[in-house]
Amino acid sequence: MVGAVLVRDGAVVGEGFHARAGGPHAELGALAAAGERAAGATLYVTLEPCCHHGRTPPCVDALLAAGVKRVVACHLDPDPRVRGAGLAALRGAGVEVESGPLADQAARLNLRYLVAAVELRPAVTLKWAMSLDGRIATAGGESRWISSPAARRWALGERETHDATLVGVGTVLADDPLLDRRLGKAAGPNRRVVLDRRLRTPPGARLFTAAGEVLVYTESTDAARAAALAAASVIRLPRVEPTAVLADLHARGVRSVLVEGGAAVHASFVAAGLYDRVAAVCAPLLLGGGRAPGPLGGDGLGPLAGAPRLGPLRVRRLGPDLLLIGERSGCLPALLQSVGA
Repeated sequence: MVGAVLVRDGAVVGEGFHARAGGPHAELGALAAAGERAAGATLYVTLEPCCHHGRTPPCVDALLAAGVKRVVACHLDPDPRVRGAGLAALRGAGVEVESGPLADQAARLNLRYLVAAVELRPAVTLKWAMSLDGRIATAGGESRWISSPAARRWALGERETHDATLVGVGTVLADDPLLDRRLGKAAGPNRRVVLDRRLRTPPGARLFTAAGEVLVYTESTDAARAAALAAASVIRLPRVEPTAVLADLHARGVRSVLVEGGAAVHASFVAAGLYDRVAAVCAPLLLGGGRAPGPLGGDGLGPLAGAPRLGPLRVRRLGPDLLLIGERSGCLPALLQSVGA
């Protein structure tokens, strides 16, 4: 997600943004809007301009041809084809360059891209909806619907911005979700991922009725059960755990994963330290009950002093609910150090 603004003599003369993969880059949109006014202007851009031929021509060449005199980028592009070379090429051609301003905000905007490029694994968002007392279902197992229509629409939007949506087989058996994209905002494949050690996914599950690929990760060697899931890609691993699953997904081109549950799956990603962002919807209702589940299952994550922490939370309203979002503590500083900000 890249935005660019051209400023000349204290006035904005052009703006642009990267609308889709393979489409014109933000810098080109800003240059087109500015026309001849780009000469002598300063470009402010959220990511270092590219200097290589990919699906689009190098933005550095276009900036030099337009006569831009100064470029301010929030941080470097970790793509090995760029990684400082874009700013170096501009500097070598006499353009004044700077990086670092608003780097935190830009890194948060592009968290998914940066994690995949730096960590060489998909970025992971853990998402759940809970009551004010921290329950994701009643003691009897009811969970539809804890969150409001506005919150559920936001959750559908999260699927549009991630390459894959992941759940455990318990969620498939209990809720029979579609896990589909239905807002029409995203292009590209919609991958749905099920962690199913014993291969219990029903062949008639609703997730097979939606368009897109279904990946079922299992430890089972039951050939008959695997054959029954003809609509899925059944992938056998020695252990179905976050590290192995993310490595396989990354090899398949998946760069971001939305983990929707259940509680045991969420806990496994937290315990492994393989999560980058938590998004929790908190609804104004109380469910109570010692048997009512919370968002993280298992036996707990150790003593309080060593409990996983998030960075500062951001809060917004979704109808009557509150949305709480935070990055894993240390995630953003590590990424910024990797991209020279």
